[in-house]
Amino acid sequence: MQKIKTALLSYGMSGKVFHAPFIDFHPGFELMGSWERTKKLIQQDYPAVVSYPTLEAVLATDAQLIIVNTPVATHFEYAKKALLAGKHIIVEKAFTTTVAEAQVLATLAQEKGLKLAVFQNRRWDSDLKTVQQVLEDGSLGEIVEAEFHFDRYNPLLSPKQHKETANSGAGILKDLGPHLIDQALYLFGFPNAVCASVRTTRQNSLVDDWIDMQLQYPTKNVRLKASFFVREAIPAYQLHGAKGSFLKPRGDVQEDYLKTGKKPNLDSWGTEPLDKEGTIHTEIDGKIIHGKIPTLQGNYYSFFDGMYNSIVNNTVEPVPALDGVRVMQIIEAAIQSSSEKRVIEL
Repeated sequence: MQKIKTALLSYGMSGKVFHAPFIDFHPGFELMGSWERTKKLIQQDYPAVVSYPTLEAVLATDAQLIIVNTPVATHFEYAKKALLAGKHIIVEKAFTTTVAEAQVLATLAQEKGLKLAVFQNRRWDSDLKTVQQVLEDGSLGEIVEAEFHFDRYNPLLSPKQHKETANSGAGILKDLGPHLIDQALYLFGFPNAVCASVRTTRQNSLVDDWIDMQLQYPTKNVRLKASFFVREAIPAYQLHGAKGSFLKPRGDVQEDYLKTGKKPNLDSWGTEPLDKEGTIHTEIDGKIIHGKIPTLQGNYYSFFDGMYNSIVNNTVEPVPALDGVRVMQIIEAAIQSSSEKRVIEL
């Protein structure tokens, strides 16, 4: 099997939790190391790899794939440099800070014949995979409305300064927002209009930390919400159709597993506990159905496997650059809608 030499641009939480374990586990990748500015930690977990002192040192290697998992405000600069160095790239969310930056990267990758994928791993959450199955089997009838939440209870400011200082990449709209927006676009396509409210609710916060947006389609509305002040969680996914409803709590276990050091596998990985199953209440062939829907297995491995095939077999990236551009278009529309207090036509 061809090996794709891969390097990270950071070994903080995202590198340690979301990327390195899967790159190390997948037989088609070779983890070369990571750019580490101050703390030198990657060799504690992967002794055979290299801790690079600078971005230039990473780009000078024979790495074929670079994972841009640095703060959002740096994505455009680092991703552009990696593409100009002839590297395929995976860029964390938010893809960039503006639509214009996203379009530049998408065009540059295409011109150079390089692969560019946006790391929207939440498409492979057990939650969303189950929601997708319910939509595809048509058991709810035509969808009238949907509501997705990414809520937490955490009124304290993050110790990570890049998340709490006023900069072009900070705020919940560009942190949790891309997950919600990407999932909505993945399931329902691009909307006709956006109506949004973006606020700051935590004491002493300098960045937005509460969002409520509606994606308006010809026959339905999709509402997306994220907040740090939800102590008693409501269903993270709510679908209502002409025949019935499906409610699903957030239950994907992968991030929790990875944070405790568990290593991914292809068998039991991403299997939710039974108490997180979603509830369906609908009518099928004249019969009322009210019960639980088994949750599908999630696995972020599928993203990396898709990226491997994209590079080796020239297939489409698991989350193409155009999908990242579209998410940024919604984000910019949400900012404009909140500022001008009006619906933004797309």
